Amino acid sequence: MEPGEPQEPQEPREPGPGAETAAAQVWEEAKIFYDNLAPKKKPKSPKPQNAVTIAVSSRALFRMDEEQRIYTEQGVEEYVRYQLEHENEPFSPGPAFPFVKALEAVNRRLRELYPDSEDVFDIVLMTNNHAQVGVRLINSINHYGIAAATIFSPSRDVVVSQSQLRVAFDGDAVLFSDESERIVKAHGLDRFFEHEKAHENKPLAQGPLKGFLEALGRLQKKFYSKGLRLECPIRTYLVTARSAASSGARALKTLRSWGLETDEALFLAGAPKGPLLEKIRPHIFFDDQMFHVAGAQEMGTVAAHVPYGVAQTPRRTAPAKQAPSAQ
Repeated sequence: MEPGEPQEPQEPREPGPGAETAAAQVWEEAKIFYDNLAPKKKPKSPKPQNAVTIAVSSRALFRMDEEQRIYTEQGVEEYVRYQLEHENEPFSPGPAFPFVKALEAVNRRLRELYPDSEDVFDIVLMTNNHAQVGVRLINSINHYGIAAATIFSPSRDVVVSQSQLRVAFDGDAVLFSDESERIVKAHGLDRFFEHEKAHENKPLAQGPLKGFLEALGRLQKKFYSKGLRLECPIRTYLVTARSAASSGARALKTLRSWGLETDEALFLAGAPKGPLLEKIRPHIFFDDQMFHVAGAQEMGTVAAHVPYGVAQTPRRTAPAKQAPSAQ
């Protein structure tokens, strides 16, 4: 029969007893499946002022390489058509997917310990359907100073923990201001070491990701208060190019002055960060320098570039020397 061709009316049939039994069995199996799938109690939606809001883009959460290729090569109409044709096919997980899964795992533990608490992670999926919306979002982020970073996919897949959220931070221009990096850029390492020693007891100003570490610390303390410090599903790391002997004390004293700490503080004295991150296996690592982001990528770490500080200033290239004119 061709589509759209009218069908002959048929006499209704009375289902036999076997059909009724089979239908009831199918319905009962479907109900059991749904009951097991759906949560018994829907989690309470947190208020924005109480939750730690994490906004993640669709292209970071899912792999959309093919869709992006179609959009770039064939235009928006073909892109939309392709999406409609494949709307029932789920996307593959993207670089931020394990990070979000770890956030959800922490939320589950928090709700077990504090059923009525709204002090949890609130994950927001963001996508850009129009270029002007994207521009407005960027302007809004700059206006309010909301910490943001660009996530880069790792060069290879590395298995990360599914039960413990691990977040690694660079220090200068990430947790702290770029005050010290400016001295390095302007006067070199020797002057930097002298400055840090002289100002060891003066806390650094805060950087763009200080608030995120603060939020993680607040949630960690909820587990500590239940005697679960060693079993806490959140672990934080400071991974910095500073040297422990010459400039590490100021970083640690700055965190202490804020009432914050990291579970581990790793001072690499200028060594590459990638190999160490491979051992830590964080769900995400924040750094302000693309050199370290690229090194983390090569070793399988999901790295996020924080566009803040003096490292973002384009280097000035010396003007090309003109060849002497022939006499």
